[in-house]
Amino acid sequence: MGKSIKGKELGKGITQRKSDGLYQGRFVNRFGKTQTIYASNLNGLRKRMREEQYEDEKALNVVTKDVTLDEWYEIWMNTCKKNCRNSTRESYATHYKRIQKELGWRKLTSLNLIIMQNALNELVSDNARKNTKKIPVDMLEKAIDSDLLTKNVAKQLNTVISKEDKKERRVLTVSEAELFLGEAQSSFYYNLFVLAIETGMRIGELCGVQWKDIDFDKKVLYVRHTLCYFQKDGKYIFEMHDAKTKNGRRTIPLTTRALEALKRQRIQKQKILFKGIETEEQYRDLVFVTKNNRPTQQFIVQEAIGAIVNRIRKEHPDYEMFSPHCLRHTFATRAIENGMQPKTLQKILGHGSLQMTMDLYCHVTEDTLFTEMMKMEKAV
Repeated sequence: MGKSIKGKELGKGITQRKSDGLYQGRFVNRFGKTQTIYASNLNGLRKRMREEQYEDEKALNVVTKDVTLDEWYEIWMNTCKKNCRNSTRESYATHYKRIQKELGWRKLTSLNLIIMQNALNELVSDNARKNTKKIPVDMLEKAIDSDLLTKNVAKQLNTVISKEDKKERRVLTVSEAELFLGEAQSSFYYNLFVLAIETGMRIGELCGVQWKDIDFDKKVLYVRHTLCYFQKDGKYIFEMHDAKTKNGRRTIPLTTRALEALKRQRIQKQKILFKGIETEEQYRDLVFVTKNNRPTQQFIVQEAIGAIVNRIRKEHPDYEMFSPHCLRHTFATRAIENGMQPKTLQKILGHGSLQMTMDLYCHVTEDTLFTEMMKMEKAV
């Protein structure tokens, strides 16, 4: 039994401090940790203790009040992000690790703007800061919802430190695209390149296309899945994921050029199968695979692009390298140049908003600049 300064019995776990007269109560919560509560008067303390013990008994308290950021991260991941895809969880883990050394050991209640900003300032680029900031912002927001914090200081973090110039997105001009496809005809992934530039599909969607997704009679391709390749428990794995959103599930009409590429790919795939190279059952229907009949992924496709660009540079030294995603930007730009309605393009690309389509994927090439100026000249 605890006692007051005057020696009065106060009850189990309750004492009064001699230094300032504050009453304090302690009990061991369901996490096995001693939880301490303070109040200026005995009745107030007893009321607060009843509330805290009730929450503990009914498992309403999700975590102890003195939890560290690392401890809260584990709870946040396993509770708030439990239903996320494995690839998304791994992405969260990658971003969190950037600030874990500086902030992970600190208590949630000790985090302030200066401490968190210093940790963010140590990152290598504004883009890294922008992506990393999203993690503590959401973590602290959930901490507020759990009555662990009253303010989300992460929202005020500044991510623009280096002030790097925004890199212009690479888009192939008409001549660059034709030059690339001409040189790529001998490439194992030529048909994939053609389909990319004719449909604007993402690289994960292209790698995840199955023969059952293609209707040659109706001349359409149904985008239903994305093939993800990511690190899990120290090992890189493939996972087939359904399209994230309703907009991501879409039907793309196929051009003659796209249909021809798919027919060639069907023959190429048959040649691989005739060699008797087996693969896992869930990947047997894939349209695009490696020479060993394994699922393919962005790094392999990027290597193929690199080899083609290096051959082009022998005669065209200024030809710039590009990523697989550049083909998606190229498709969108070409579609607008040829008069496709923006709303139609939005649907084909699988975007939720028209603004995203126009801001991110529609570019003005030098070819277009000259063409449009010539139109003005003829009009005058």
